[in-house]
Amino acid sequence: MGHPRVLLSFSTRIGTPGIGTTAWHQATGLARAGAEVFVATGSVERTLPGVQVLTETMRVAGRRVPYRVVGQARAAAWHDARVARLVSSGAFDVVHAWPGGCERTLRAARRAGIPAFLERPNAHTAFAFEVVAAECQRIGMTLAKTSPHFADPVRLAGEEREFAAADALLCPSDFVAATHAARGEPPERLLRHRYGYDPERFAPPTERADEPLTVAFVGRLEPRKGVHLALEAWRRAGLHDRARLVLCGALEPGYEAVLAPLLDQPGVELLGHVADPAALMRSADALVLPSLEEGSALVTYEARACGAVLLVSDRTGACARHGHDALVHPAGDVTALAVQLERLTGDRALLETLRRNSLDGAGELTWDAAAGALLDAYAAGTRRIRPADAPQSVVSHT
Repeated sequence: MGHPRVLLSFSTRIGTPGIGTTAWHQATGLARAGAEVFVATGSVERTLPGVQVLTETMRVAGRRVPYRVVGQARAAAWHDARVARLVSSGAFDVVHAWPGGCERTLRAARRAGIPAFLERPNAHTAFAFEVVAAECQRIGMTLAKTSPHFADPVRLAGEEREFAAADALLCPSDFVAATHAARGEPPERLLRHRYGYDPERFAPPTERADEPLTVAFVGRLEPRKGVHLALEAWRRAGLHDRARLVLCGALEPGYEAVLAPLLDQPGVELLGHVADPAALMRSADALVLPSLEEGSALVTYEARACGAVLLVSDRTGACARHGHDALVHPAGDVTALAVQLERLTGDRALLETLRRNSLDGAGELTWDAAAGALLDAYAAGTRRIRPADAPQSVVSHT
């Protein structure tokens, strides 16, 4: 049985940190799994082994075009138009587009009878806007208009047109799917897959130092990730003489005033950017991530691979089970998080059980495993879209 020919459209720079890395791992993972992968992107910033690059829409004569020169919206529209033409003239079994510059591409795929799938790396955009706005109002913070989570009705309308243009939405967590279902998206249009981690970068330590419990936060320090909630839970738990809380990542402008009084407590360390997050997580006993909105946070996969137990909210999109390999609390519930911090600190047997179970299951969460889940999602979506004539190449990846 043949393998699918997948066109992956990513309108910005593939291989850069953040979603650029996620898309890079998807493309290369699919290629290792046997798919024939074609990429159309703004520019390639990291070699894509096994992948055919069809176009770099923000590179001219071998030189990168800065997005600030043309503007993000115009660059996205240009990318969308170019890729839509490729879809119309090419022979693909699947079109997989990332949001922002893919409406025409998805519509062209559907006209050509090619299953058109849209990646949903975060919760429904309206949900994200509402949750972040409400939390900023609660904590007295004014969100900068340049923030990607500032409520922008024009952007929301554009993303909702992309939702409608796709045959189905690729959701990396149950939480993401639930936010779309709550906005009226039919269940058959919500396809589940997941993200992963690179086992060459993220692995457990060979041995652990016998030190006080270390809890780490790794990521951008911003309201939606609930850093202020973690700090308040830390204060309530009163762990400063028995444990340490290490915060790593860039600080969102305007958030300093909110965090300042919470940072001024014993046991808390603010490290800023960390060059080697894997080394940090190998030295940590737990990762705390009390997010109010995420898609499926990559750091939760990476922490598990490094042996750090997850202390996360139910909106992180983490692949974990409460009480088995993680402790999960309802988003925004500071009291529940404080109790869980106390439990981990006072019960080393519980910590070791959770860590052992987490590491036992981490092998199923690599990017190679994620590629298999993505191929299964393509196959399931294709069967739903046209069950009578689904091409054999995308019915199964086995």
